[in-house]
Amino acid sequence: MSSSPLSDHSPLADWLAHCERLHPVGIDLGLERVSQVWQRMGVVLGTPLGQESVDGAPVVFTVAGTNGKGSTCAMLESILLQAGFKVGVYGSPHLVHFEERCRLMGVPCKAEDLVPHFAKVEHARSQTGLTYFEFTTLAILSLLAASGLDAVILEVGLGGRLDAVNIIDTDCAIVTSIDLDHMDYLGPDRESIGREKAGIMRAGRAAVVSDPQPPASIAAHAESIGADLWLFGRDHNYAGDRQQWSWGGRSKRFNGMAYPSLRGANQLLNASGVLAALEAMRHRLPVAAQAVRTGLATVELPGRFQIIPGQPTLILDVAHNPHAAATLAVNLDQMGYFPRTFAVWGAMADKDAAGMVGKLLPMVDAWYCCDLPTPRAATAAQLADTIKQVRAAGSSLTAPAATTFTHPDPMSALKAALAAASPEDRIVVFGSFFTVGGVLHEGLPKLNAPHLK
Repeated sequence: MSSSPLSDHSPLADWLAHCERLHPVGIDLGLERVSQVWQRMGVVLGTPLGQESVDGAPVVFTVAGTNGKGSTCAMLESILLQAGFKVGVYGSPHLVHFEERCRLMGVPCKAEDLVPHFAKVEHARSQTGLTYFEFTTLAILSLLAASGLDAVILEVGLGGRLDAVNIIDTDCAIVTSIDLDHMDYLGPDRESIGREKAGIMRAGRAAVVSDPQPPASIAAHAESIGADLWLFGRDHNYAGDRQQWSWGGRSKRFNGMAYPSLRGANQLLNASGVLAALEAMRHRLPVAAQAVRTGLATVELPGRFQIIPGQPTLILDVAHNPHAAATLAVNLDQMGYFPRTFAVWGAMADKDAAGMVGKLLPMVDAWYCCDLPTPRAATAAQLADTIKQVRAAGSSLTAPAATTFTHPDPMSALKAALAAASPEDRIVVFGSFFTVGGVLHEGLPKLNAPHLK
């Protein structure tokens, strides 16, 4: 038995604190420990490989990639809900509340519903050490399995092959964009990273790739295990103009669709992968065209190029690597004219901060760097030094003469930016989930703008 001081009815906050104390490191990739505990729990989610689909078993979608995972999960969820299916989603990290990591029928789960599943993990783990991510993942998977769902959407936390989510055999794997991130764990190049992400694929089951130029390692792995590979440009594609877009798969087409409500340059790539996944699973989850249209038109996901109208305009984006920062730069450029752009920025210490700065420096007039409430984060002073170094390196000759400030937390950085901004300017809050979450704790920040009081 475990030696936990908690009771089965301890509040969720106590369980989360317990999870943080269990393992000496935050990331310990590998499936052996988490698989053993899952087996002891006796829970089944989806259809194990080698078995026919069981009546009542949900269809499992697993989503891996460097960027675009959250948007892909949200669009898939929205369409399936519009089609009348019972849907659960697991995603991480959260912005404000832990319960955001598990959505049931489009709504974050309740803390009291999670607690019995934390207790179940604790009883099953015995003396097995689990990381915070592993423990909480098992608890959420257990809740999803107990919720009578038609479809379960699982977002991979890091990598794929060795991520705790990968203990579940997916019915349809989706791999979004691949770029350089978490290289200490996943490898030094796109081929290595792609190989790790492809580890979520299963033999004989659908594997959808949204990246228009995927690493060759992805297709090679799919072929080696006999997965049903759906490649962008070959098995699914899209076209669009300023008013509407269309999509084509292997045997289905959708024409004259309104653009997804999620803004951003890459959302049609994500949507194309979602529609390919739905076509691949149509025999178990038939979805009408109207559900596709309505689902894409109404999907919401906080913190993904989320524009909050006001004076000044506020943009929230969890872009936390150079690839995502480049997409953010394109999206900002397409917004139209704003006299000045202010950036509130906080990031993890293991990220390519210089790469992020290089993408955004040409359009930022003032940087408000902030500390974050986690030991993994870079300090505001370190981020400010990075900005100065990138500018000094000469990669920003066309950049405005930006000023740089440091602040102890995201909200104080935002308040300082608001005090300096004019109503016609814009403020972009980006970087870590901690950065965006740090300005959402009190609701939408535009309510605090001085000129709106």
